[in-house]
Amino acid sequence: MQLSATAYAAEDETASLEALEHQMAQIQEQQKALQKALVGMQKQIAAHRAALGHGGGSATKSVADGSRHHTLTTARNSTGGLGGEHPGLPPESGAGGVGIESADTTTTAMTVPRHIRRHGTGPDAQPVFSGRDDHPDVEAVVGHRAEDMISRIAENSVGPHARETAGAQAAGALGDHGVFHMGPVTLILGGFLDASAVVENRHVPSGTFNYWQDMPYPNESRYHTNNFEGSARYSRISLMARGNVDTHSTISGFFEMDFGAGAATTDAYESNSYAFRMRQAYLAYDNSDLDFHFLAGQAWSMLTPGRIGIVPRQESLPETIESSMLAGQTWARQLQFRFVKDFLQHRLWLGLSIENSATLYDTTGFANADGTVTLPNGKTATISSNGTGLTNNAPFSNEIAPDVIGKVAWDPRWGHYEAVGILHFPHDRVASLGQGHNNTAIAGGGGGSMVLPLVPHTVEMRLAGLAGVGIGRYGSVLLPDATLKADGDVAPIPSIQATGGIIAHPTQRVDVYGFFGYQEAGRRYSNYGGGAYGYGNPNYSNLGCETELSTLGCTANTRSVMEATVGAWYRFFKGHYGTVEAGAQLAYSRRDAWKGQGGGPDTSMSQIFLDFRYLPFQ
Repeated sequence: MQLSATAYAAEDETASLEALEHQMAQIQEQQKALQKALVGMQKQIAAHRAALGHGGGSATKSVADGSRHHTLTTARNSTGGLGGEHPGLPPESGAGGVGIESADTTTTAMTVPRHIRRHGTGPDAQPVFSGRDDHPDVEAVVGHRAEDMISRIAENSVGPHARETAGAQAAGALGDHGVFHMGPVTLILGGFLDASAVVENRHVPSGTFNYWQDMPYPNESRYHTNNFEGSARYSRISLMARGNVDTHSTISGFFEMDFGAGAATTDAYESNSYAFRMRQAYLAYDNSDLDFHFLAGQAWSMLTPGRIGIVPRQESLPETIESSMLAGQTWARQLQFRFVKDFLQHRLWLGLSIENSATLYDTTGFANADGTVTLPNGKTATISSNGTGLTNNAPFSNEIAPDVIGKVAWDPRWGHYEAVGILHFPHDRVASLGQGHNNTAIAGGGGGSMVLPLVPHTVEMRLAGLAGVGIGRYGSVLLPDATLKADGDVAPIPSIQATGGIIAHPTQRVDVYGFFGYQEAGRRYSNYGGGAYGYGNPNYSNLGCETELSTLGCTANTRSVMEATVGAWYRFFKGHYGTVEAGAQLAYSRRDAWKGQGGGPDTSMSQIFLDFRYLPFQ
């Protein structure tokens, strides 16, 4: 009897378990039915939105994977990147646009542009809706993928940088692998390990950073010798922290560092211990309700050409291996307070940036002792002072006001176009015993750039230029901004710089490029009491420029520098472990001097650059 009772109890327990399992199965079936109904509703909403927007509304893609949904998000009229296996949308600091999820690939094929569709993989993302009646798009996204964190941008057949391209890496592209979450804040890693080298037919001891004004003339022995130099100093690491303030605004902070700075302990014979340096460090606020964007901190100057909107980390930078990029390239990285507003569905962008100023002086002919210049009339002009305290012991120019930069950008459906202007205010003080006065000049200039998608997302042409007075430091060659008149007044130097190039992405693994750059500085000089002063003075002696070790003199102020270069990048491996790529580049540069006594010398340099790079987060 006792055994029989035990058996009955076991049967009852088994029946209870079966009942629980049956109940669980019913709940799971109900969940599937609810999920199916939800997907159906989402399809209907997406179809209605597509009909209302006539192809101009939000497009989305998702793949159901159990309880997870992988969502590709694009803003209204947003654009994808160039070739590559991961999404082309960049990790921008603004709010990303999201549409409604679609569970099958048929709907995706109808609503997502092809160049965006082919990149659609990544971790989860959770949309957050704004509820705006006049803007049916989703305003922001809590993105688990870097590509979901973008400012709203319009389709222009150029698109944001494909992150694995060298131009995007130079601009500060983030990865999509190193994405972490700390509460409401998302952390995104970027950067790469870099091993680069250059072989050149002149000895210019600057590695892969071209300092063209140091290209020697034949009077120097290093003109007659070749040079090889390699380093890993331009390896880079970056970090972005980002969070949603509310349903339509985001705030982010971005840091980017490398080892490009020299230090007193750096030596090229044993340790090669280059110093850690700040490249970029800024905060950004983006509001997609007001279409307003704010940036504060050190970033690429707004004067730098861009490729879409006026968006950080979307600067149009050449794909070259040389860390100085290209002769004639317009750029700076400096403190700024940037205010940007976009209009017309993110096609028209207006920006104003207040940026740190600096004046690069040339004082040829004058006696200059750490920024204190002795004038021929016996007075003294002060143009700079050496840094003190925690600032490095180097000249810092006297500045009375920041640089003021304005930009307008236009993104039609074909190409990206910009116009830009700058105001700069060089400043010095002229004094004699017991008295003195200040001098301030008004300098500046204007220019523009364009990116033309000859074959959208495959072949593009880039053109950019800037002209004005007192703005030479904004070019890669670092030609002077100003010199002094004989009486000590500031004399801004006219300058012009321009670049052009063709970039092709024939396959997902290959990038090919060719660029031409040019930068020129004009003459500003004076003569006083038989003495010659200023920049490009025809009375300077160039008699010894063509003879090795000559003592006849070679002033040779630089008139112009040009560079022509071609190169290619090849990605050997690409996957969840990151990207491994190698590049090779051929470059030819020429430096011409202003004519003086004995003519105007010129010099040239040929270079071969090689690079091997690992991008663990892309």
